Amino acid sequence: MVAVHHRYATVAGHRLFYREAGPADAPTIVLLHGFPTSSHMYRHLIPALADRYHVVAPDYLGAGASDAPPVEEFTYTFDALAELTLGLLDQLGLGRFALYIQDFGSPVGLRIAAANPERVTAIVTQNGNAYVEGLGAGLPQRLAAGTLTEDDLDAMVTLEATKAQYLDGSPDPELVSPDVWIHDQALLDRPGGAAIQQALLADYHHNIGLYPKFHEYFRTSRVPLLAVWGGNDEIFVADGARAYARDLPDAEIHLLDAGHFALETHLDTIAGYVRGFLGRVLG
Repeated sequence: MVAVHHRYATVAGHRLFYREAGPADAPTIVLLHGFPTSSHMYRHLIPALADRYHVVAPDYLGAGASDAPPVEEFTYTFDALAELTLGLLDQLGLGRFALYIQDFGSPVGLRIAAANPERVTAIVTQNGNAYVEGLGAGLPQRLAAGTLTEDDLDAMVTLEATKAQYLDGSPDPELVSPDVWIHDQALLDRPGGAAIQQALLADYHHNIGLYPKFHEYFRTSRVPLLAVWGGNDEIFVADGARAYARDLPDAEIHLLDAGHFALETHLDTIAGYVRGFLGRVLG
């Protein structure tokens, strides 16, 4: 059985939590989580990879078990999350690493990759969007445009919305444990938790302006990329996975009969694709 360690490091005065497993001298893959969850979303994927890879899964500031200073004391932006996350990787001595990005993990991870292309060995994107084609209708469009209303922001941190992110698009909702949305909602409902995530949702539109920079990074780096995507996701739709091939013609793209949090129903399939992909591109 693979041992998963639960650790903390202090970066720029903030205590950040991370999960770590696998041989320290093996190739590293960094798992970057989405909204409204934390590294908890990777609790099953970590041991599925850690026999062969060194796996690190951090919680962003304000998420999971990391420090969560209130919005009055810290300005939550994706720039800030990327800077702190890279600071953690530097502190852990991770010179080179592959990235696994999902949802919020995409703008965090792609900021890191575009600024440090020599350090990123490969990218796995699981419903981690980087193209306007990947934005679903309605709320995702307002999110990208920066036109979310207060009612939108309030609705996005409710139990109903958290539960829907896990169940919508799932081929068999009974495969999804209620533990996941109960866990995430408990963190949203702690003092200041919802306000932190709402600040990031309000900042999300700044990511869209970076898409051309990310596309240029893809074209110039030719980073190996695997898109393994819940094809029924209504937030980041399947066209977002297909779009990667425009800038990375060798991208490996798989659309699954799954929703936004595809790991909850397709863990073995995704782990198999990731292991095969990393085995080919990392040697």
